[in-house]
Amino acid sequence: MLKVALIGNPNTGKTSLFNELTGLNQKVGNYPGVTVDKKTGTSKLSDSVKAQIIDLPGTYSINSSSADEEVAIEVLTNKDNTYYPDAVVVVADIENLKRNLLLYTQVKELGLPTILAINMADQIEKKGISINIQELEKSLKTKIALISTKKSKGISDLKEILIDYQSVSLESCFNFKETLLAEAKTEKQKQHQETIQRYQFIKETLSKSYERDASKATDLRSKLDKILLHPIFGYVIFFVILFGIFQALFSWSEAPMDFIDGSFASLSEWFKEVLPSGLFTDLLSEGIIPGIGGVVIFIPQIAFLFLFLAVLEESGYMSRVVFLMDKIMRRFGLSGKGVVPLISGTACAIPAIMATRNIESWKERLLTILVTPFTTCAARLPVYAILISIIVPSSATYLGFNTQGLVLMGLYLLGFVSAIGASYILNKVIKLKSTSYFVIEMPNYQMPLVKNIGLTVLEKTKAFVFDAGKIILAISILLWVLASFGPSDEFSNAEEIVTNSNTNLSKEEIDVKVASYKLERSYIGVLGKGIEPVIEPLGYDWKIGIGLITSFAAREVFVGTMATIYSVGSEEELPVKEKMMKELRADRKTPIYSFATGISLLLFYAFAMQCMSTVAIVKRETNGWKWPLVQMGVMTVIAYMSALIAYQFLK
Repeated sequence: MLKVALIGNPNTGKTSLFNELTGLNQKVGNYPGVTVDKKTGTSKLSDSVKAQIIDLPGTYSINSSSADEEVAIEVLTNKDNTYYPDAVVVVADIENLKRNLLLYTQVKELGLPTILAINMADQIEKKGISINIQELEKSLKTKIALISTKKSKGISDLKEILIDYQSVSLESCFNFKETLLAEAKTEKQKQHQETIQRYQFIKETLSKSYERDASKATDLRSKLDKILLHPIFGYVIFFVILFGIFQALFSWSEAPMDFIDGSFASLSEWFKEVLPSGLFTDLLSEGIIPGIGGVVIFIPQIAFLFLFLAVLEESGYMSRVVFLMDKIMRRFGLSGKGVVPLISGTACAIPAIMATRNIESWKERLLTILVTPFTTCAARLPVYAILISIIVPSSATYLGFNTQGLVLMGLYLLGFVSAIGASYILNKVIKLKSTSYFVIEMPNYQMPLVKNIGLTVLEKTKAFVFDAGKIILAISILLWVLASFGPSDEFSNAEEIVTNSNTNLSKEEIDVKVASYKLERSYIGVLGKGIEPVIEPLGYDWKIGIGLITSFAAREVFVGTMATIYSVGSEEELPVKEKMMKELRADRKTPIYSFATGISLLLFYAFAMQCMSTVAIVKRETNGWKWPLVQMGVMTVIAYMSALIAYQFLK
């Protein structure tokens, strides 16, 4: 199968082209040996020719030093690499050819058939651009496909070029002036001289084949930037957008979530009715199905979250947010580049922490790594959602707005404020000198492509469901086993003991007491009771304690744990939210999930270290256990004290 690598500067439409070529035939993983995203897909170039498309990380040149850009260089230069391509497609933007062609001239010299795909061809007339493709092909010694991923045009032309890739010249298009390079005394000076020479060549090349009439270009971008980057209105608009997103997360997803929750409860009940009584039926109805339901129920909210983030990214607005926030971040010791990890941390802390690799200053990078877990990740969303829905009625409004959405937004803002507050303190404590500069490219505004957004939402949601699903399913089975068996005779003789001491109760009431008695004396009950004295001041019982322990594997596991624990021995098949709302304390009068307990839990999860995977990635990125242990210890203390104060004050 033909191997084709896609490479280009950020915001040139490389990912859109990848989606056009591969459609749903995509796989996401990591490059061997490194935790950098690898996207590959299959494309049918013709009836007889298929190609494996490798989407390399975005880069401005092959002289880069960040980890993800080094991956791109490794793939293109190492013939022993699994993904070493037969041909390379350099994706460029019609409006930024001068800057994009620097990378092209470098890749062209690697000895690979290098094809140039010039994207956004639909903007040529609108931007007052004229381009002579034949002249440009001659100067660059390649074949050029003029494409528009937005309009799905030129893709067939690119496929034809790829089929005939062996006819593409391997000759370099650029010749160094060795005398100038010889004058440079250091490697850095040589690279600088080389870059100047390349841009001189590009300028001469484009003067013959590329023209742009500035009078025809629209000034919509500058008008929008004046509003969206305004020192006051820019922040107001961003806040309003966030406000709308969190309102929608609850209002739009409420109906499908209730349907999914009810469906899994009915499914458990159906299996109990149709299958013979026994361990397997109990495992299925009380362990596996509630555990899976604890993941699936949150698909609507997760999908909507990724939908909104994808729209902001595709439209070009997210880069403006990063630029805006840079002015705030620097006051707290963070680089403007640190905003990217903090914002991407709303999806997952692991790739967010990895994204700090492009921060040159070690101090600023370390600060960003240490505070990023404060931002609310997607894994916390299921916990927040179910707790908020329990303690805040869905009909509750404040000033006409959905109160549940307001609380959720408050938790996200709390995470962000905590991150920059912690950074401010750490900046004073960690005595390291640092100097860095913030550079970001502002992409053009554009209407988000439905296909790109759809693929992004599908990919991210699928990854969330399957990654979290495997963990939750395994833990659900383990929890069921621990909750269904016990170490003592009291567990084995529970029915006899309860019946003899409650002779006046009905059979249904005895069954409930037997189930509760056995659960407390099961293996999981013994473990929960052991930690209960530590968490009782926070308003938690031993069952919640088990949820806190298991959720260290992944935050969303808390919901699956509760679903499993409350299902064991229960004859009443209800949605997990209703089971949690009905759960009472030992006095059988006071609900466990009161307002005070709910707020306490929300604060604990807002501040506690996210999961063991986050600890592992921090260890890897800081090359030792010192910082992850400090980070986990401090965040746990903050989480415990915040939850303690909240519960004791509110109860």
